[in-house]
Amino acid sequence: MVSWDLVHLSPKKNYYIHNKSMIILLGFAFLSGLVTIFAPCIWPLLPIILSSTATGGHRKPLGITLGILISFGLLTLTISYIIKIIPFDPNLLRYFAVIVIGLLGLVLIVPKLSEKLESFVSRGSGRLSPAKRESTGFLPGLITGLSLGIVWAPCAGPILATIATLSATRSVNSDVLLVTAVYLIGIGIPLFIFAWAGKYLFAKSRLFSKYTGAAQQIFGIIMIITALAIATNFDKTLEVKLLDIFPSYGQFLTKLESNSTVKQQLDRLKEKKSSEQTTNGLFNENKQAPEIIGITKWLNLPAGRQVLTLKELKGKVVLIDFWTYTCINCIRTLPHITSWYDKYKDKGFVVIGVHTPEFEFEKDTNNVASAIKQYKINYPVGQDNNYLTWNNYGNQYWPAEYLIDSNGIIRRVHFGEGEYDQMELAVQSLLKETGRKVNTILENMPDQAPRDIISPETYLGSKRMQYYYPSGNIGNTRQTFKLSEDLAPNSFSLGGEWEILDENARTITNSVLNYNFYANKVFLVMKPIKGNPSTKVKVFLDGKIVNNSNAGEDVKDGEVLVNEDRLYNLIDLKGNIVDHILRLEFENTGTEIFAFTFG
Repeated sequence: MVSWDLVHLSPKKNYYIHNKSMIILLGFAFLSGLVTIFAPCIWPLLPIILSSTATGGHRKPLGITLGILISFGLLTLTISYIIKIIPFDPNLLRYFAVIVIGLLGLVLIVPKLSEKLESFVSRGSGRLSPAKRESTGFLPGLITGLSLGIVWAPCAGPILATIATLSATRSVNSDVLLVTAVYLIGIGIPLFIFAWAGKYLFAKSRLFSKYTGAAQQIFGIIMIITALAIATNFDKTLEVKLLDIFPSYGQFLTKLESNSTVKQQLDRLKEKKSSEQTTNGLFNENKQAPEIIGITKWLNLPAGRQVLTLKELKGKVVLIDFWTYTCINCIRTLPHITSWYDKYKDKGFVVIGVHTPEFEFEKDTNNVASAIKQYKINYPVGQDNNYLTWNNYGNQYWPAEYLIDSNGIIRRVHFGEGEYDQMELAVQSLLKETGRKVNTILENMPDQAPRDIISPETYLGSKRMQYYYPSGNIGNTRQTFKLSEDLAPNSFSLGGEWEILDENARTITNSVLNYNFYANKVFLVMKPIKGNPSTKVKVFLDGKIVNNSNAGEDVKDGEVLVNEDRLYNLIDLKGNIVDHILRLEFENTGTEIFAFTFG
C-alpha cells in the first residue's frame, strides 16, 4: 500500500511520485506482455497462427496480430458492460470463434473454398486495386486474429488479474485503459514477429515451396483439431500438462510483477473502484457479487445439473468459499462450513466451494474428489484451475469466504480462519431477511484458528522460501547440503543431495531435513515418485523415531507412506506445544515436498 506519509507531501511532489510510479507500472505491464510468448498459455495458439500465415499476402501477420489484440482487449475491458446492457451467455462468443477457426481450417484443406473466401474478402476491401486486394491478406488475417482473441486467455499475473477484476466490476478508468494498451503492445510485438517469421519461412524456403498444397492441408487439419480442442476445453488440459512439464513458466509472470512499486500502483488502481462499504455489525461489504466463471470441472452438483451460476441462485443466501485441499487453514474451516450447510440448506442457504489450486498437482480432479470425500463436503465444488473466478473476485487468500444475500450483493467477507460465530450469525441474519425462520442456536464448534506464536507456514520451493537456515533462500539449485548443527527457531536445514525448484524441493540421494518448530501438530505437503506407490519417509522427533505418543495420523511405525499428492500429518503432540527438532529421512529419490504448516 502507499505509505501514509504520502498525504503530507505537497500536491506537486505527490503528483510527481504518482507519475513516476505509474511509469514503472507501465514498464512492467509492457514487459509482462512481452514475455507472455514464452508462457504455456499461449502455446496452443501458435500452431493456428503459424497455419494461418502459410497462405495469403504479406500483411496477413499484421492482420492476425491486430485481430488478437483488438478482440482480446475489447472483450477484457467491455464484456461486463455489454452483458449488463444485453444479457447473454459469454460462451456464445467462444463457440462463434471456434466455428470461425474451424471454417478457416476447412478452407485450407479445400482449395476451392479458399478461392471463394479470398474473392469474398477482396470484394469487401473497398478502394484497393484488384492486385493489392489479392496480395495483402490483411482482412483474412484480421478475421482469424479476432477469433483467436475471443478464445485466448493469457497467463494472469497480478497486472492482468487487476485489469480483469476492475473490468469485471465495471471500474475501468483512463489508467486501466493505459495499462491495458501498454500490456497489449507488449503482447503484440512477439506475436507479430512469430507470425511474420512463419510467413517469411513459407515464402522464402525452397523446401516448403515444393509442398505448398500439402502443407496447407496439414495446417488446415491442425486448425480444425485446435478448434475442437478449444470447444471441448481440452486446450486448457493441454496448458495444464505444459505447466506440469515447464512449471517455472507458470510462475514467472507473478515473480516478474512482484515489484513493490507495481503492487502499490495496482492497489491504487483497485482503490479507484466505486463501492459502498459498510461496517455496521456483522456486515463489512456491500457490492455486487461477480459471477462464477471459468470452472473447468464441477463436482457434487445435483443430479441433472452441469453448471451452477449465481444468477440462477437469486433469492437464496450464498456462501462462496475459496479453498484448496492441501491448505491446512482451509481444512480447519471445512467442519464449520459443512456444518452450516447441513444446518441451513433447507432454509435457502447454498454453499459453493471454489477450489483454486496453490500447486500444479492440485488441479487433478481425482485428488480434489478424494478430498471432498475425505472432508465430507456435500455442497457443490467448482475447480477454478485457471484462477478465473479467483481473479473475478480479486481474491488473494486461502481460505476466503464471501457471503452473498438473496439479491446477489456481497455483504460479508472474511479471510483466513476464525470468526465462525460472526459468520454464522450473518448467515442467520440474511436468511431472516428472506422471511425464513431459523434456529438461532450457534454450533459452538471450537475455534481452531492457530495461535500467532506457533511456527509459520514454510515453503520449500525457491519462489517463496524464507526460513532456510542460515541464508533464508537458496534459489534454484541441485547440490549436496550439510545440516546446520545449531538450527535457529522456526527454520529448517537440508542435508544430502537435493534439487530445489520454484514450487518444491526434490530428494536425490541421502536427503534429510531438520526443522526447529514450535507447535502442537506438524503437516507437510508431499508428492510421491511417479509410478512408485511405496515412497517412504522416516520421522524423528528430537533425535528419536516417533511413537504412538507423538506421531501424526499419517505415520505408522515411524514412517510415512507417501502414496498420493496431499497434506500429511507428521507430528501430533496432543496439545503439548513446546520446541522440538523434527528430522525427516527420505528413503527414495524423487520425492517432492512443498510446504510445512503447523497447528
